[in-house]
Amino acid sequence: MVMVKVAMGLMSVAALVAAIPAMAHGEEIANDLGRCESSAKGPAVLVDVRGFAAATGKVRVQSYPATKAAWLAKGEWINRIDTAVRPSNGTMRFCVPVPRAGEYGIAVRHDRDGNGKTDISRDGGGFSNNPAISIFNLGKPGVEKAAFHAGPGVTKITINLKYM
Repeated sequence: MVMVKVAMGLMSVAALVAAIPAMAHGEEIANDLGRCESSAKGPAVLVDVRGFAAATGKVRVQSYPATKAAWLAKGEWINRIDTAVRPSNGTMRFCVPVPRAGEYGIAVRHDRDGNGKTDISRDGGGFSNNPAISIFNLGKPGVEKAAFHAGPGVTKITINLKYM
């Protein structure tokens, strides 16, 4: 009888865990600003990226769970938007959906020549909360400096690009 109760309890826990949506990884999406039109939509992050040094190349915006294990780790991003740079007054706007309200980080890279490779002397980048970056941390701030809370609606943030 005790074994049956334990087994039933474990099945209940397994069913509960299965009902919780998994954090999606690695989805390339279009920049659909309609997803961020009103605060009733979401959860999503409306990101204004400012300070493009040139209107050339490509820009990549990636969202990550705000955990030490996932932050900036290869293949751990949730959503990625890759698009041509077309700033208006040096700014571009992106709508990045997130799976649910919670803690996230956003990383942006401006690949000025669009070759898909990072050139530290030319390319720019930035992160949510605009932490200081330097050659000493290889331009990668810790998750505690970039993490922010995305609510159930549309959360607005601004990222200022930095160039070496």
